[in-house]
Amino acid sequence: MSTPNLSTPNPVTDRSTLRDARRIVVKVGSSSLTDGQGGVSIPAIDALTRVVGQLYHSGAQVVLVSSGAIAAGFKPLGLAKRPKDLATQQAAAAVGQSRLMAQYSESFWKHSISVAQVLLTAEDLMRRTQYNNAFRSLNRLLNLGVIPVVNENDAVATHEIRFGDNDRLAALAASVVKADALLLLSDVDALYDGPPTRSGARRIANVSAEANLDHVSVGDSGSAVGTGGMVTKLQAASIATDAGIPTFLTSADNAQAAIDGEDVGTWFDSRGERKSARNAWLEHMAVSRGRIMIDDGAVEAITVRHRSLLPAGLIGVAGTFESGDVVEVVNSEGIVVARGLTNYSANELPTMVGKSTRQLRNELGPEYDRVVIHTDDAVIVKQTSLSRDHYD
Repeated sequence: MSTPNLSTPNPVTDRSTLRDARRIVVKVGSSSLTDGQGGVSIPAIDALTRVVGQLYHSGAQVVLVSSGAIAAGFKPLGLAKRPKDLATQQAAAAVGQSRLMAQYSESFWKHSISVAQVLLTAEDLMRRTQYNNAFRSLNRLLNLGVIPVVNENDAVATHEIRFGDNDRLAALAASVVKADALLLLSDVDALYDGPPTRSGARRIANVSAEANLDHVSVGDSGSAVGTGGMVTKLQAASIATDAGIPTFLTSADNAQAAIDGEDVGTWFDSRGERKSARNAWLEHMAVSRGRIMIDDGAVEAITVRHRSLLPAGLIGVAGTFESGDVVEVVNSEGIVVARGLTNYSANELPTMVGKSTRQLRNELGPEYDRVVIHTDDAVIVKQTSLSRDHYD
């Protein structure tokens, strides 16, 4: 399989061109893969692999983000439902992941396709070195004609550092591999303007780049076997579309219709140019070690005029970080407006608050004649972006 030229314009512009994707991430939820007793549903997996296999044999490189490992461990461990304690969840994932992959391997082999298991933790995509390793591994598998089957490494992941749901993982994976599109498959066929079970609820067929979904009422809980819900799918769509990746949300039952470009599900237009891997890492994956508070003038300078952050705009500092760490930049109301790599530590910055670089050079020496965060090392954060705070 030849390597697609991802530097050229994205061929996926709307639902009718989804089949033209050169590289696509497909995410499927636990509830779409399990039977009524909580075990893996072989017919459901076979149906999914048929659709994914069509994409593959039409020339697309496919990354499959699959939930279901914990659910697949229910029956072998005699569990009636998803356990609440972390240790039992990890045990179920350890047992279920191998069963899930065995079924995927068998089902995909019917279509002459090899698959590879790729288990990730949030830390793998939050730290620059691991992020680069994840990209190289996934990219190499794709170029070798293999479909990576990606899941969160639930057997070792902790509550403190998790993606939270595979919807989010899928959006981040789409950014990592520079996908042309993200296809979210669930047990719900589309986004509605209210709970789908409510009389009169209407499907939202298309969400434009400028759309505001504040009026949409969605639940925040998942199924009995999964952790997601419509909220996490909207968050995933926001992450992906903000990175220039259009997103299609529909049910697993509608997967074939989605690939055929039919009027099903909900289509989310991308909200701008494809982000570089560096910017995607900074905005959504890198661990924030602290916060830098800035005044209104500095907010305008970095968010509107795309200038570097100078010491004169500082108001305060929170957290424990060193030069080169990722920090969140917040306005006077505490709202995150940017993320970036700081040139100073948390110990150095308090003495610099409100001072010009000239003052600092005269008082502290020429090594302080530099910006706090350079514009090339920063990304503007939209309010829908998810924060990953890990500081005091």
